[in-house]
Amino acid sequence: MYALIYDEHNLDEPRKKVISVHDSRKEAEQALESRKKKLGRKVWECNTRVVWIEGEINAGNSVKSCQYSTWRKGEKIPEGELYSDTD
Repeated sequence: MYALIYDEHNLDEPRKKVISVHDSRKEAEQALESRKKKLGRKVWECNTRVVWIEGEINAGNSVKSCQYSTWRKGEKIPEGELYSDTD
């Protein structure tokens, strides 16, 4: 299942709070966009990201880094820019 987690990238705090859970990456990305608008911040200022969590999890729970990954196994990972903006 996909989840939004609160991640300040603080190595002293390895557990991350689950903000919400979703059935698809699209739903999770929409929730992230809504959170961004609600907070009036850029995505990187929200300290929130979409992750894949194997198994059941609920909003409000905490997860360790070994319990989630950025991409679901077998999920197609989008490529970066194909052309540079510079000359």
